[in-house]
Amino acid sequence: MATHHATFGGGCFWCVEAALKELHGVSEVTSGYAAGDTENPTYKAVCSGQTGHAEVVQVEYDPSVISYEELLEVFFTIHDPTQLNRQGPDVGSQYRSIVLSHDDEQARLADAYIEALDEEYDDAVVTELEPLETFYEAEEYHQDYFEKNPNDAYCSFHAAPKVEKVREKFAAKVKQA
Repeated sequence: MATHHATFGGGCFWCVEAALKELHGVSEVTSGYAAGDTENPTYKAVCSGQTGHAEVVQVEYDPSVISYEELLEVFFTIHDPTQLNRQGPDVGSQYRSIVLSHDDEQARLADAYIEALDEEYDDAVVTELEPLETFYEAEEYHQDYFEKNPNDAYCSFHAAPKVEKVREKFAAKVKQA
C-alpha cells in the first residue's frame, strides 16, 4: 500500500490533528509548521508571528481508502475558511487557513474545491493555496495533544467539538473504535 501526504492549516494544529485522525484511511497526522521563512522554527517563534509559518498538520493517508478530495471536504468542514489570520480565539498569521499541495494534482483539486466553496459563503474564502516547500515537525509535546490531554480546557472547548463534528457528519468515514 503506497501512502500519500496532504498538508493543511486551519487554526491550532491540535484541533485539526485530532479531527483528521478520526478518519479511516488516515494512518498518521503530524503537527508542524510550514509556509514561513525561518529554518527549524520553534513553537515559541511561530507563536510570535514573526516566522511567517502557519501551524499545520501533515496527513499520511491511503488513497485507496480515502481520497484527497474527501480530506479537503473534512478539512473545510472543521474550520472557517473565511476568517483571515485566525480561527476562533486564535489570532495571528500562524493560524491562517492554508492548503499546501504536494504535487500539481493536489494543487488543481484544492484550487477547484476552494473556488466552489467560495460560492457557498457570504464572506470571501481566504484560504491560501501554495506548494509545500518544507514541513517542520512540531515539538513532541504537540503530537497527539488532544489524545494525551482530553481534559485540557482548550481541547474541551475547541478540539472536542471538531472531533464530534467529524464523527457525526462523516460517520461512514470514521475509524471504528
